[in-house]
Amino acid sequence: MAGLRRRLVKRRIRIRRTRGRRLRRALVVLLALLANLVGAAVVAYHLTKIPEPHPETAMQSTVFVDDHGDYLGRRGPVDRQEVPLSQVPRYVQEAVIAAENRSFRTDTGISPKAIARAAWATVSGGDRQGGSTITQQYVKNALLSPEQTLSRKAREALISIKLDRTRSKDEILQGYLNTVYFGRGAAGIQSAARNYFGVDAKDLTVSQGAALASVINIPSYYEKAGSDPKVTAKLVDRWEWVLDAMADSGAITSAQRAGARFPAFRFYPPGDTDGQRQYLIDAAASEAADRLGITEDQLARGGYTVRTTFDLTAQDATAELAADGTDKKTGEKTGEKTAEEKAAEAKAGGKKQAEVKTTGDVRVHTAVVALVPGDGAVRVLYGGADYASQPFNDARDGAVEAGTALQPFSGMKLLAPLTDLTRTAAPTPLRLASAYATAAAHGVYATPYTVAKITRAGRTLYEAHPRTRTAMTRADAGTVAKFLYGRSDAPLATQTGAAGLRTLWQTTYDEHLTLTVALFAEHPAKGKKAALPAPLPYTAGSRSLSVAEGVWSKIVGTAEGHDPAAEPNPGLPTGQTKPILATR
Repeated sequence: MAGLRRRLVKRRIRIRRTRGRRLRRALVVLLALLANLVGAAVVAYHLTKIPEPHPETAMQSTVFVDDHGDYLGRRGPVDRQEVPLSQVPRYVQEAVIAAENRSFRTDTGISPKAIARAAWATVSGGDRQGGSTITQQYVKNALLSPEQTLSRKAREALISIKLDRTRSKDEILQGYLNTVYFGRGAAGIQSAARNYFGVDAKDLTVSQGAALASVINIPSYYEKAGSDPKVTAKLVDRWEWVLDAMADSGAITSAQRAGARFPAFRFYPPGDTDGQRQYLIDAAASEAADRLGITEDQLARGGYTVRTTFDLTAQDATAELAADGTDKKTGEKTGEKTAEEKAAEAKAGGKKQAEVKTTGDVRVHTAVVALVPGDGAVRVLYGGADYASQPFNDARDGAVEAGTALQPFSGMKLLAPLTDLTRTAAPTPLRLASAYATAAAHGVYATPYTVAKITRAGRTLYEAHPRTRTAMTRADAGTVAKFLYGRSDAPLATQTGAAGLRTLWQTTYDEHLTLTVALFAEHPAKGKKAALPAPLPYTAGSRSLSVAEGVWSKIVGTAEGHDPAAEPNPGLPTGQTKPILATR
């Protein structure tokens, strides 16, 4: 026992004597390790390059709006449009910062605590952790893959630090706002503003901006706000939290905070508008690409805003009126004939309409064109009821037998581009409308157009100007008007043109608007059997008149301060101001 005690004493003495030396060695090893880590980090930092954005983040959609700026539709692989930070209100920027990264203006691009938390969750197999800075989110979304690995996280941190040191905070915030996902298919603040509230980013209110900022946290969940009460209630809580943070930081005043009201969201999911609006987008996209000298594919990916000439309110009204019994298969039976139908029967060589089978598999087509005389702007272009089943546009491209619809122009010397009009057996409704618009404009032909303006990132790239030329003399234009007006003394003269029992035309015009309605029927194609012409049902005349009068009143009724009865009509005797419905 005595020997054991002596050995233990000697060991304790030896340990005390060598403790300092061992601590110094451990410290040297630790410092060397830290130096290596720091050196490796410095080398990695200098070797790290800021990558180019993913190709998909560089892609943008092209948005089409009507003449009043109302959203019509889009073309492109992703629903995204870039806007400069100057077009995003400051309070919207601050709302996003309050919701996602309150130290954004002062941090170095990373959050060490968030990185450590995410790293531990990855190693331990725990739930994924968030808390990344706005800079890190931008790097992850736009520059790197979204995989959750330590190596990817480390690279994200290095790029974020380097990005913060080489780019301004405004540049980083602009990139983030143009790429972050907001739900509802919208990438970026501009598309989000449109999809949630139907406005441009520059027009967002404080309440709307705070709501969009609140959505970023869980976009796939919050996108249902406005239609799902549970989701809406949860988003309201987060919205309040964001606004409180904005008020505390001075981003908004106490009066703005007190006056904030949770905004009304557009319904989600939205209704299907492809059935009608794609006709308009087809026409405008083709014209816009031609004006810019690019392909339609390049247009779709280019982030343009195309302001069309269309009046969406009138277009939707046209669709409702035309769908009421037309563009559908009809099983109507014969009945009492109207005077117009009896006249059409007589012009068809005495063939009785009752002898023609009007029941069964017959589809009635309706085409409607409304344009501005002397200018050429197309307000309505109804080419069919359902783009999915018939992408062919009857109004723009369909050849409809004219019959007596061209009678007012007989014997006139027409100039280009109307030179061969009277020899054209089956003009398109757009061309026939253009001819009557020429008469309405005292003989001045205006090339029809559907694109009023094209912009990108706030810069105007194209603006339409009427392309006009004289296509008939002023005297001939007056003759057309007198011919049409003289056939009726009703407040709104109505005349019809037809090709036997197969087609029916009506055109309304004054010096402000020309409206053409064309109806024709067919037996739809079956298998290898091609579509064949069919006689129109007896109700075609009343349907045509209903569409013409309904659309006319919708456009005239919504025109700002426009009263056609108080304005002169071209070619009519002085003092006569009636709008003219004429096709015969």
